[in-house]
Amino acid sequence: MAIWALADLHLSFGVPDKKMDVFGPQWIDYTDKIIEHWNALIAPDDLVLIAGDISWAMHPEDAKPDLDWIHALPGTKVILRGNHDYWWTSLSKIAKVMPPSIHVIQNNVFNWKHVSIGGSRLWDTSEYSFNPYIDFKENTRSKPLTAHDSNKEEAEKIFERELTRLDLSLKNLAKDATLRIAMTHYPPISADLKDSQASKILDRYNVDICVFGHLHNVKQGMPMFGKKNRTSYYLTSCDYLN
Repeated sequence: MAIWALADLHLSFGVPDKKMDVFGPQWIDYTDKIIEHWNALIAPDDLVLIAGDISWAMHPEDAKPDLDWIHALPGTKVILRGNHDYWWTSLSKIAKVMPPSIHVIQNNVFNWKHVSIGGSRLWDTSEYSFNPYIDFKENTRSKPLTAHDSNKEEAEKIFERELTRLDLSLKNLAKDATLRIAMTHYPPISADLKDSQASKILDRYNVDICVFGHLHNVKQGMPMFGKKNRTSYYLTSCDYLN
């Protein structure tokens, strides 16, 4: 039995006009690479954590081909919503398209053998910035920032709400779990592991491991994340992990 993590799949089988190769050569045929590595490494009894940005679909029914693609791969899967998962609406609606091997984290926990998993998406925060770590590139799908996008007050409100959801989820982690895992989409801590509001919540609930994604085009060779207090922090964006 092993536990694996891979975030930011950005699948588009249901919306083929949103293929990822516009973001650079590392995304050409990347789903074939995922299948090859997944089948070589992951056994049916393993657990796979997917921390957000799963599908480019806008509606649950359009995300179904992507979810079925994940379902066909070995292992039990646990998914969390990312900022681009627009298809992720109410739990009742996404339950209608969710295959049996995929389990959802949203204000709850998932318990698997001796492991207990919780988390929340989080959001941008002014506490830290990853700009020095990112190789920014132009792409054809970029949109100029709008007044809404740049509204810091609105971002702070969303972030505070996500912190509440993180706390709500993690307080339900199994008391007898021998491994306690948090999933977030946005990084919950700075690259150099300075304390943050989110990391303090993880400390409070004795989280052993936190997996997250969201960051792309990360510069090679720069030290990022690691272990802070009890928690080991892992960036698992699929392009970062190659």
